[in-house]
Amino acid sequence: MVRDTDDEDGAPADFAYNDSFSPLRRSRSKSFDFEEDNPIASKSRRVTVEDVTDKEDSGRYFEPYPEAGWTLGEGQTNFEKHQQYKEDEGEDKWAPFGNEEEWGLAEWLVKSLGQTKTDEFLKLPITQNRTKPSFHNNRSFLQKVDVLPHGPAWNCKKVSIKGNRTDENGQLLHEDLELWTRDPVECIKELIGNPLFKEYMVYAPSRAYKDEAGTERIIDDMWTADWWWDKQKELPEGATIAPIILASDKTMLSQFRGDKSAWPVYLSIGNIAKEKRRQTSARATILIGYLPATKLDCFTSDARSLAGYRLFHHCLSLLLEPLIAAGEDGVDMVCADSFIRRVYPILAAYVADFPEQCLVACCKENRCPKCLVAADERGDPLNSLIRDPELTKKILERRRSGQHPVEFDEYGLRPVYKPFWANLPHTDIFLAFTPDLLHQLHKGVFKDHLVKWCLDIVGETELDARFKAIPDYPGLRHFKKGISSVKQWTGTEHKEMQRVFMALITGAVPSRVVIVTWALLDFCYYARLHTHTSESLDGLENALAVFHAHKDVLQELAVREHFNIPKLHQLSHYVQSIKLFGAADGFNTELPERLHIDFAKEAYRASNKRDYEEQMVLWLQRQEAVFCRSTYLEWVADRAARQTERESEYDSDSDAENEGFDVVPVVSQDIIHVLAKTAPHPRQSVQHLETMHGAIDFLPALKLFLQKHLPHNHIVPGPQDRFDIFRQVVIILPPDPRVSELPKCLRVRATPETLPSSSGRKPGSPKRFDMALVSSDGIQASKALLTLNAAVRVAQVRVLFRLPRQFGAYSRPLAYVEWFTPFREPDESSGLRQISRSTRHLRRNSAVIHVDEIIRPCHLIPKMGQSVNPTWTSANVYELASEFYLNTFIDLETFCMSTTST
Repeated sequence: MVRDTDDEDGAPADFAYNDSFSPLRRSRSKSFDFEEDNPIASKSRRVTVEDVTDKEDSGRYFEPYPEAGWTLGEGQTNFEKHQQYKEDEGEDKWAPFGNEEEWGLAEWLVKSLGQTKTDEFLKLPITQNRTKPSFHNNRSFLQKVDVLPHGPAWNCKKVSIKGNRTDENGQLLHEDLELWTRDPVECIKELIGNPLFKEYMVYAPSRAYKDEAGTERIIDDMWTADWWWDKQKELPEGATIAPIILASDKTMLSQFRGDKSAWPVYLSIGNIAKEKRRQTSARATILIGYLPATKLDCFTSDARSLAGYRLFHHCLSLLLEPLIAAGEDGVDMVCADSFIRRVYPILAAYVADFPEQCLVACCKENRCPKCLVAADERGDPLNSLIRDPELTKKILERRRSGQHPVEFDEYGLRPVYKPFWANLPHTDIFLAFTPDLLHQLHKGVFKDHLVKWCLDIVGETELDARFKAIPDYPGLRHFKKGISSVKQWTGTEHKEMQRVFMALITGAVPSRVVIVTWALLDFCYYARLHTHTSESLDGLENALAVFHAHKDVLQELAVREHFNIPKLHQLSHYVQSIKLFGAADGFNTELPERLHIDFAKEAYRASNKRDYEEQMVLWLQRQEAVFCRSTYLEWVADRAARQTERESEYDSDSDAENEGFDVVPVVSQDIIHVLAKTAPHPRQSVQHLETMHGAIDFLPALKLFLQKHLPHNHIVPGPQDRFDIFRQVVIILPPDPRVSELPKCLRVRATPETLPSSSGRKPGSPKRFDMALVSSDGIQASKALLTLNAAVRVAQVRVLFRLPRQFGAYSRPLAYVEWFTPFREPDESSGLRQISRSTRHLRRNSAVIHVDEIIRPCHLIPKMGQSVNPTWTSANVYELASEFYLNTFIDLETFCMSTTST
């Protein structure tokens, strides 16, 4: 399908808490429901599941847990309560502000201006005389903001610690610290009762399968994994679990002056779909506390580390204390669907980097926080026993009583006698540590180790030259100066390097090093998948096994003495964690690091930098209040539309052949091609196409196309004809649930070189004739062709155009392409497909095809050999090189295509 578009291209401890709510913005994603057996509720309740399209199957099959998520009756969400209160009091929905315009001004002031600037703005004559808001200065404005409902109250708890250093009088030094907290149970009520999460909320576990027989599991969200299913068996019949996801990470607040820091603790629940939890703007993750970030100067340097461990656990114990009773007895909560359930909040997952995982696990940093592997065996592919929380507590208690259990040293424990997790019901803290894609994979194993190993073998000069010669691709970062000069790396840049590293390194290092690189990159890409099956989990295990089988070559080349690397060892726990809690993208530490901006750094900037935590929580409360009011107003406006949408959703009473499963039907989705409605370069001559676009055989190729598709046409194209030319085609691929819940928009460009303007103000741009995967059989691109098989070939797109009217009415746009050879056997060391340019009579094999035969863009990287050709650049390498690799690591979709085809 081809479409035309118009475009081408900090607070007092006694905060009042009144009907708090934390609504979130609505998503357009669609969901389906299936019936849940519930003998208690008067209405049948349904568990929301995602509408996911599988490549070969007609749908997903679900086995719901039979006795979970029962409802106890109907209730009112905080939105509904607030709406009822407004109606009973006869208040306008904009109150305490005068009208919609004044509310819009108030929202802008809170989000955009500090208190000083707000005061200056409100005192401007134009504001006072023409805008005339009901508030005249910052003080009266904030009084109105503080009336708005907000989330759970902030409280400040004083923590006094006595050190082992003495002052000049011989008295032990001590510090009085502040612990800022919110009730985590109230925060869970906020999340599970948020009506804007209704379409993304699940109250009971289910098992998802690709086949009706239930032989191949699908694991993505937490509710499809094993932890929730197994934990449900430990609770009363009909109970609803709220799987708690905690995250903590100490962060610096000031970069250029001082050393101020904060230690935020975030909370979310696994009931909310991970696609929504990942959205920082949705606020599906709540800040529940600031731990004291102190230097502990009252302790000597040798005792400071242990004191920090104990302080951390003491403060988290105070923060999470309400979860003990709630996890044991349950709490009645009004959920997002306005039904009351008995909810058991249980700590399920803890998102943290490696040092903080060791801190939580009460172990030394030369040990694994999850298992009992020996300190000097972390580089071996061992299946060590997972730490046992009950046994760990007994060992710590024996050590506290004066005994010296041998296990204390064997397990690498620290003498933290009151871990915060000791009394949390149904919690296994060691299983709770989830994969950390950012620090363990992208920054750790890939950047800090694999890239360094290859640099040691190849050398900086050669590796930089290879990066410089990488061909362009839409959205790909080009390291124009190589990588050796880059000083500050981000997670995004690590992933950009991964996109080209496999083909770039092939030929420059020995074949066994290429195999090691292939294995680790395979692991990185499998771990990033949003949905897993037994096939992808096997891919993870096999990739790690291949690495361990060939890693000795790095010792033989003297680039590595040992592999006792903590982050490398953590990879051995990925498969278990995914099976327990779902895909790793739902627990990435990139999210809390991004939340630091909103909940720590911005709040600190709004303070006067003295006693800043109190000012930070007050600022956050006001931001939250405005956000809540904004989304409440959106909910009120959309309620009728949402009701209509819900009633029109799929009727889950449809028959299924297998009585134990529910099936979600899948609607076939085509690949959509979008061109500009009006060609940006009309009436271009054939000579222009031959010289600027390099379409040297344009006329012969067009003649062959017309003979095949317009046999009754008698007009022969010639140099006198002119064609409307497009810069690019946008290709919209249907969602691949392994990669994303959303459609993928990609571009294929066919733009000639533009020279700089004579004034020098407008820089020129190089030519961009992108490579694409094309249907070799001349059939329209479809979802079935999203695989690397004989029906798919690579072509370089030189021209995107429409037929002139003299050739008749022909609505389908066309492309002039130059073919590459069919895929040859993959390279033995790298697994990459090899191709070269196709020729005919010593000329490039070209053709005119329909634009809708283009499946998607692709990326080729030239075979560089041991040393890259010094004349190659990013701009000319496609013209000068003769042999290429198909870069299957350019994105996750192409990676999935390559694994499906093999």
